Amino acid sequence: MNSILLEQMSDQFKLLGDRTRMNIVSLLYGQELCVCQLVELMDTTQPNISQHLRKLKDAGLVREKRRGQWSYYHLQLEDKPHLQEIFKYVPSMNGKIKDKLSKLSCEIGA
Repeated sequence: MNSILLEQMSDQFKLLGDRTRMNIVSLLYGQELCVCQLVELMDTTQPNISQHLRKLKDAGLVREKRRGQWSYYHLQLEDKPHLQEIFKYVPSMNGKIKDKLSKLSCEIGA
C-alpha cells in the first residue's frame, strides 16, 4: 500500500469515529435518504446533519443527488473495500426507521 492510500484510509476511519457520522452512515447503508429524513430519524437539527454530511461528502463517503428542492444522500463505498467489509458488521437500522420514514412529508414534490 502506498502512503497516500493509508492516509485516506486513516482520514476515513477518523471521520467514522464520530458517533453522529457513524449513525448517519449506518442509516444510509443500503438506502438513500433526504436531509429532512435524517434530521427526524436522529432527532437533531438540520444544520448539525448538514455539517456532518458535508464532512462525509468531502471525504468521498457519501454522494448527493438533487431532486427538486430536496437533496438525497447515499453511501459511496464502491471504491472503498476496507469500508465495505466493516459495514457488513454494522447493525442495520432499517427496521426501526420504516414507520418514521413513511410519516415524513419531504418526499412530496420530489
